[in-house]
Amino acid sequence: MHVVSEQHLSRVLGNLRAEQPRIVASGNAAAPATLLTAVDAAIPAYRLFMLNAPAGLLLRDGVIPETPFVGPGMRGHPLLAYTPCRLSLVPRLITTRLVPDVVVLNTTVPRDGVVSLGIEVNILLAAIEAAHDRGALVVAQLNRSMPYTYGDGQVPVADIDYAVEVDEPLRATTARPSDETHREIGARVASLVGEAATLQAGIGAVPDATLAALSGRTRLRVWTEMLSDGVMHLERAGALDGDHPLRTSFAAGSPELYDWIDRNRRLVFSRTEKVNDPARIARQPAMTSINTALQVDLFGQANASYVRDQIHSGFGGQTDFIVGALHATDGNAVVALASWHPKADVSTIVPALRAPATSFQQSYVVTEQGTAPLWGSSQHEQARALIEQAAHPDARDDLRRAAAEAHLL
Repeated sequence: MHVVSEQHLSRVLGNLRAEQPRIVASGNAAAPATLLTAVDAAIPAYRLFMLNAPAGLLLRDGVIPETPFVGPGMRGHPLLAYTPCRLSLVPRLITTRLVPDVVVLNTTVPRDGVVSLGIEVNILLAAIEAAHDRGALVVAQLNRSMPYTYGDGQVPVADIDYAVEVDEPLRATTARPSDETHREIGARVASLVGEAATLQAGIGAVPDATLAALSGRTRLRVWTEMLSDGVMHLERAGALDGDHPLRTSFAAGSPELYDWIDRNRRLVFSRTEKVNDPARIARQPAMTSINTALQVDLFGQANASYVRDQIHSGFGGQTDFIVGALHATDGNAVVALASWHPKADVSTIVPALRAPATSFQQSYVVTEQGTAPLWGSSQHEQARALIEQAAHPDARDDLRRAAAEAHLL
């Protein structure tokens, strides 16, 4: 690893031979802002591949954003190249179809010849391996603000070609305060979580409210794609099993969360191929996946990806964890959402999805109105449960008519 100045690195990047190189960069809360600025200044035209890219990216003319999970920084971009893909398969995507010319990392400073990928392990090890296989560049910003984490994300400095020293604060995310609706949903979902269950919680106010509702439990385990403040609070409340590590792939949350993560050996950050592998998920005891959606239809299909016929996010890990949880002994896959969308002023339980489905065949759909059991029920029973136990009362008459027309009642 050569530690160089930003100016030196810019000259190296400017000498790339590819006409429109693909830059694969850390995403989520670990986006490497300093190096992305250097890339943008040095390369006239390139493709930028990131997961859940944050707001504020430099996406000028000549830059094509690529992703299988759209974040605020790429959402609505006219040239967005969205590639539908379950998160567990994104490493294969990077090693076969969307191979990097440059991998840009946000790491810790070295310790004993090793850097840590910190809060973002995810797909980055696959990207590094793909870069080595084709002789591509791996560059890193050695960030004094990056927490040191243990697990798969400890990378020998010999695997990095060039590095720049920085002290760049991590992006902090603030959880939206739970309202009465979220707390009611969280309580209902928490009632479905068995003793000593293994938890996966997705992103949003509903999963956060569910974790908060579990603070009085004991011996819970964690196997999740994303680590949030809610898991930290469960640990401090004594709700988690101290004999089992908390496994995750990336973290996003408050500065307090990042301080808690730093050098915390209770946490194991693993690559996506492990964390999101449905077969490994299925081996976790009483695996319970808790995710949200934008809409659920009377066939039990959930849309968590599209808004107004435009891609809003993507599959992410929802499908991986739903499949894994359904195959686990005593496992459950829960999709939870408010029954009414206040901004759009529409029901979130709909007759049939117009947008592509993100997932289907969950164990339960939960709203503040109640809990609709789906798995093991006939199609007619599913539709009836969704209408009578999950839909908002103002939507039920219309849903009953639609269900009758579709021969679901």
